[in-house]
Amino acid sequence: MKIRVLGCSGSIVKDCRTTSFLLDQNVLIDAGTGVGDLTLEEMTGIDHVLLTHSHLDHVAGLPLMADATASRRTTPIHVHALQDTIDALKAHIFNNIIWPDFSTMPTPAAPFISFHPLEPGQTLRIADKEIEVLPAVHTVPAVGYAVSTSKGWWVFTGDTEKNPALWARLNQINVAMLIIETAFSNRARNLAKRSLHLSTHSLAAELDCIASGNRYPIYLTHAKPVETEFIMAEVKGLDQMGELDRRVTHDIRWLQGGQVFDL
Repeated sequence: MKIRVLGCSGSIVKDCRTTSFLLDQNVLIDAGTGVGDLTLEEMTGIDHVLLTHSHLDHVAGLPLMADATASRRTTPIHVHALQDTIDALKAHIFNNIIWPDFSTMPTPAAPFISFHPLEPGQTLRIADKEIEVLPAVHTVPAVGYAVSTSKGWWVFTGDTEKNPALWARLNQINVAMLIIETAFSNRARNLAKRSLHLSTHSLAAELDCIASGNRYPIYLTHAKPVETEFIMAEVKGLDQMGELDRRVTHDIRWLQGGQVFDL
């Protein structure tokens, strides 16, 4: 499976796109502003979109992508999300005020978008892919995803703060790669806690939940652009500051837009 990082920033500035991952050519996980870098042909090839939650940085590209590709499609874009997320999209975006209700256009029987509710713990079979819905802890109902690959599970936490249920599950499976959010540096740890994001300090506590003997590459994502340099410096010093359990070593890397992984 090929995983293309379309966007992995917590906000937008020049060269920063918000969260979106393209799996092969037809499945999108989150629909942030990174979707806008796809060609029209690439957008049209996307049949399924899995959303982690309703926040704008994760859904902003969806209505515009649906509009751009509508005349080229013969089947709807299948949007998979928590029912709370679907309800939020219908109420606040696809409401015929902010954007047309593409779930009923051009007709309710043959819409441009169809919504499909999911729940944490559920396993989906989508476009020949096995995808497990993981728990997340955020200010709105949210999930993460684990996708089975030939090398193990590709895991994306979505936006989350301390999440013991996540680690209980990850310690049961063969993780090939973990993408975990770290939105804030320690200087903004109070804001991180209030907004239910990870700071460098809480990231270290979460990584200590990884079972002894489990080691896999850990990619940090969703940093706010103003925080990026601070987070990078603090992550380099985690061991020296004694933040991490010294019995465990972690392979921590920085996720970048445009990266492509073959798993």
